[in-house]
Amino acid sequence: QVQLVESGGGLVQPGGSLRLSCATSGLLFRFYDMGWYRQTSGKQRELVAHIHSGGSTNYADSVKDRFTISKDNAKNTVYLQMNSLKPEDTAVYYCYTRDTVRDYWGQGTQVTVSS
Repeated sequence: QVQLVESGGGLVQPGGSLRLSCATSGLLFRFYDMGWYRQTSGKQRELVAHIHSGGSTNYADSVKDRFTISKDNAKNTVYLQMNSLKPEDTAVYYCYTRDTVRDYWGQGTQVTVSS
């Protein structure tokens, strides 16, 4: 079955960087669009970045020029490089994909930006 496993979250100071990874299994990774979402308590999950199977990318306005999504088809892994982190980036970050049947989510990884 499809599995998405995030890693790389943690505590970082404002202005710092983190790289999140999402290792996938059970899917033909190179054919799938992938996304990163985030959620804070009491708010809806929001799209942060999206990468199409062909490599084109989209970003939320709030993270443009700071975050970069990429994927390695050989490793079946999608990444989110986060630079110039701000306290408002604090959230649980989720990896996402979907096929014609359903959506798939990882378990989430906590990112906390605080001094």
